[in-house]
Amino acid sequence: MFYKQLLLIFIFTASLCYGQKDYSITSMDFVEVVDSNEEEAWFYYENNWKVLRQMALKKGYIQSFKLLKDMSKDKNNFSIVLMTSYKDSLQFQKREEHFQELIKQRGELSLLNEKQPAEFRKTVFSKDFTNQ
Repeated sequence: MFYKQLLLIFIFTASLCYGQKDYSITSMDFVEVVDSNEEEAWFYYENNWKVLRQMALKKGYIQSFKLLKDMSKDKNNFSIVLMTSYKDSLQFQKREEHFQELIKQRGELSLLNEKQPAEFRKTVFSKDFTNQ
């Protein structure tokens, strides 16, 4: 009898876990490197974008992030994909406020060869995705 009750409790608890909805939102930016400035672009994202995401993760402002580099030989219209995931719509709605706070804390941009972002990268398009 005890084992049957324990089994029922286990099955009920497990069903609750699978029944939970995922309210996360992921923002993706597809970036083109301009005029073969791969070094400058990658340096910028590693030393600015990624650093801000690490700060945001520590403060609980985001759920996760990824910085992806296209390794194919095809010359498409983008070569870097930036992904930032938020646990819910509240985190997502406060993203600008939170990143402005972090940018002020971080200070000046780290740039390679003193080239400004507009000189070496262009966002081709941005999309927001949800699991719902």
